Amino acid sequence: MKQYLKLDEWSIIEEGFEPENHEVSESIFSIGNGHMGQRANFEEDYSGKSLQGSYMAGVYYPDKTRVGWWKNGYPEYFAKVLNSTNWIGLTLEIDGENLDLAKVPVRDFVRTLNMKEGFLERSFIAILHDGKEVKIHAKRFVSIVDKEVGTIRYSITPLNFNGEVKVTSYLDADVKNKDANYDEKFWDEVAKEATTNVASVTVVTKKTEYVLCSTMKTELIHNGVKVAFTPEVTESEKFVAHTFAHALVEGKETVIYKYVANVTSRDYDRSVLSKIAMERLQGALTKGFETMLSEQAQAWAEKWKESDIVIEGDVAAQQGIRFNIFQLNQTYTGEDDRLNIGPKGFTGEKYGGSTYWDTEAYCLPFYLSTADPKISRNLLVYRFKHLEKAIENAEKLGFTDGAALYPMVTMNGEESHNEWEITFEEIHRNGAIAYGIYNYVNYTGDKAYLGEYGLDVLIGISRFWAQRVNYVPAKNQYMMLGVTGPNEYENNVNNNWYTNRIASWTLEYTLSAMDFLKDTDKARYEELERKLKISTEETAKWVDIIEKMYYPYDEEMGIYLQQDGFLDKELIHVKDLDPKHLPLNQNWSWDRILRSCFIKQADVLQGLYFLNDEFDMETKKKNFDFYEPMTVHESSLSPCVHSILACELGYKDKAYEMYLRTARLDLDNYNNDTEDGCHTTSMAGTWMSVVQGFGGFKVKNDQVILNPFIPGEWKSFSFKVVFRGALLNIKVSADQISITNETEVTIPVIIHGTKYTVNGNDTLAVHY
Repeated sequence: MKQYLKLDEWSIIEEGFEPENHEVSESIFSIGNGHMGQRANFEEDYSGKSLQGSYMAGVYYPDKTRVGWWKNGYPEYFAKVLNSTNWIGLTLEIDGENLDLAKVPVRDFVRTLNMKEGFLERSFIAILHDGKEVKIHAKRFVSIVDKEVGTIRYSITPLNFNGEVKVTSYLDADVKNKDANYDEKFWDEVAKEATTNVASVTVVTKKTEYVLCSTMKTELIHNGVKVAFTPEVTESEKFVAHTFAHALVEGKETVIYKYVANVTSRDYDRSVLSKIAMERLQGALTKGFETMLSEQAQAWAEKWKESDIVIEGDVAAQQGIRFNIFQLNQTYTGEDDRLNIGPKGFTGEKYGGSTYWDTEAYCLPFYLSTADPKISRNLLVYRFKHLEKAIENAEKLGFTDGAALYPMVTMNGEESHNEWEITFEEIHRNGAIAYGIYNYVNYTGDKAYLGEYGLDVLIGISRFWAQRVNYVPAKNQYMMLGVTGPNEYENNVNNNWYTNRIASWTLEYTLSAMDFLKDTDKARYEELERKLKISTEETAKWVDIIEKMYYPYDEEMGIYLQQDGFLDKELIHVKDLDPKHLPLNQNWSWDRILRSCFIKQADVLQGLYFLNDEFDMETKKKNFDFYEPMTVHESSLSPCVHSILACELGYKDKAYEMYLRTARLDLDNYNNDTEDGCHTTSMAGTWMSVVQGFGGFKVKNDQVILNPFIPGEWKSFSFKVVFRGALLNIKVSADQISITNETEVTIPVIIHGTKYTVNGNDTLAVHY
């Protein structure tokens, strides 16, 4: 863990340039708008260590899996989001010397991510070889109003000399992915065009044939006056540039404005991409940088209005939660049901930018509570549209009759994860998708979703579980063999408790959803019954599995066993390990990890979190007390679940410790891996830690339930939730909870077991 960022409630601030922090900062200071994203690479040349990253949502490549062997059902490729056209590039030569922060000394370096208004800002003074000093100030953003436009304001001020700057403003699509399995470049050129006014480059992905057209215009302002210039035009493979020279005057600011439109064939026919890109570019030029920046601030104000969390008395905690919310809001907007949320968002290449079970388990609650219900509905529709592919995935593994296995990793519904112990065995992901449907319906009350989309998916998943279990006559029980649970530090185990329980729970929920549809829309149910060939024999088998599912349990300790044989391990607490061993995944062999008792993330506790109301407090306490001390939290998805359960159990110190770990996971680089990109999906878990943990917020029987407590380090905290047409602002202090209803919709609530009503446009205050 390394803390080098300044604490601030609304900004992420880096003071002083240390190259060893640069790749981490490139991740943390990333910007995005749901359509595209950009790592915090420098505009000017930088020959030091860097991960170049510009990403277009939904544009991916099926990179051939790099293994020396094959197995039936094994994915042929690993889908990955592509590093696309570098649109921010500006090469600067000042009196013949290239401005490169790996070679030129700098002072007064400050990099700031303004989360309140949605832009990245950077300033520094470069000291050239002959003592000339030049001040640079750069500001850029990708617009959430004009989603296909990114723009830069880059200013140059010579402090102690007159001279000349030679500027090359370029678009470079001759890029590659650091994680390319065979060092292959994934883009081919389609066209390029450059006049002395604008320049564009159009490229197409190999295999998937996504087309990206990027078009740029560069403007020059000196001492507040626009300067006309005729640039030299340069073209090479997948590259276009404008180069021009300008006289620098001591103490006078020269400003370069760069406007770029990035348009893809996901949204328009490829024949009109150039035309659309030019229209978007012209729209940006008409508005100008300052107007666009003002619109950006207004649009972000609307986002914060619904999703902000305010913490008084703890700047580190406040900065952490806002950083997480900011990244979530700039990663996914919910406007396009073809898109989902990659574990790294727009901040890096790791995990391929694909969809994992993280979406349903961790991200869905955030969007349920902070946005219009159609946003979270689209996350579920995304899975419905992949149902046929999920059935194909199951068929490849030998399953039949419409059984559906959703992929561990996907872009288009096909499995593209390339580790057998995950691909074939970490099947609990199916349960998370079923739970996501339950969570959405329970929260929104949109039970119509079951008849429209949900039941098709639930039946497919249930058919998978019914075929995946095996009946053991001698014990008269159903078991699940050869699986990997959420704890990926154990593979190929028998009867992982969480997997067995989420499978059985899915069958229970599917049967109840079928009964609901029978009672409320018999015609639709009969239509599904015919289409899916549902039989009484099949559902009777599901009931039998539910009644006879085996759950490993230790009577003496009163705990669910993570899997058969877990107690045969040498049980050691993490606190008793020499810190030099941590993180285990960077210091131990995989063999040693797999034989140890150490747990990567919540496993049994994941089930206690999901199915919380099924278990009494004593059960939760015994299991938490047993498993948490052996958990190394080396998955970013782990601390939030532990924080929420610790809140419920009254373990205030542990709850706060786990909250800070999830909130500042990337800001403080807890797991020593933020250079690969931020842990975007776990950021939703940070939100959960505050709202569901410290706020004690849940929805049960169509009512909001709150059981809050406040960490001792905080004076107060407040959060907002959108629920059934109401926007509730909930504030918790040491002795009071107040709920302000910012709409006209009356909402019943239960606070610490007592029922109240929050009237429209009114505030309820409850002392405790």
